[in-house]
Amino acid sequence: MVKLAITGKGGVGKTTLAALLAHVFAERGHQVLAIDADPATGLAAACGVPPEEAEAITPVADMEDLIYERTGARKGEIGGFFKLNPRVDDIPERFALARDGIRILTMGTVKTGGTGCLCPENALLRSLVTHLLLRRDEVLIMDMEAGVEHLGRGTAGAVDALIVVVEPGRRSIQTAHTIRALADDLGIKQLYVVGNKVRTPSDEAFIAEQLPEFEVLAFLPADTQAIESDRQGVAVFEVAPELVKQARSIVDRLTSL
Repeated sequence: MVKLAITGKGGVGKTTLAALLAHVFAERGHQVLAIDADPATGLAAACGVPPEEAEAITPVADMEDLIYERTGARKGEIGGFFKLNPRVDDIPERFALARDGIRILTMGTVKTGGTGCLCPENALLRSLVTHLLLRRDEVLIMDMEAGVEHLGRGTAGAVDALIVVVEPGRRSIQTAHTIRALADDLGIKQLYVVGNKVRTPSDEAFIAEQLPEFEVLAFLPADTQAIESDRQGVAVFEVAPELVKQARSIVDRLTSL
């Protein structure tokens, strides 16, 4: 089964892409688990979870009772004794929301880069990522922050593709270069770019010229329907047909590799 990690600079549209791909895989009959590991925690809303329900979600990283139950320590405690490999196998079934054939789990974020802090919430998250990548057999789509902090050396190899979402701007391009260096350090081989918010052929050319070391999967047009979906509180998949078309082509390419 396909396991994808999607990253990029904040605001480039990685959550929109993650939601679109999740819906495309689901419409093709796959079991899909979509993981929100971005601080903005917008994946549930992008997948069509009603706003009031999405806003009430507590990320796994903030579930203090669960953290204590599984690690033996309270959230935020540094040092001391706690379980470094807590049980996590039941977390997706217990805490994921179901919507349109997609199960959505809001995980929360690793607070620091590199190896992360020696605290119980990070121990829980890292065990959860290991379980999701190595021991689950459904399509997994992970919407991450601008980096690869959730991926360790023991799990990075299980990622079938790391997709960096960029827009036609230099800060976005620089973030892509930084992510590539981090991914290379972890041994991630399959790196791709999706250009988003593209308005003209020159936008496409700019992205391709600035990132020659990446394979470009697709260019997504600047689409006001993506913004409108957020205002209406509906899934972007339901209101942006051109974006859906491009998402289907991305899935076709990924599944043919």
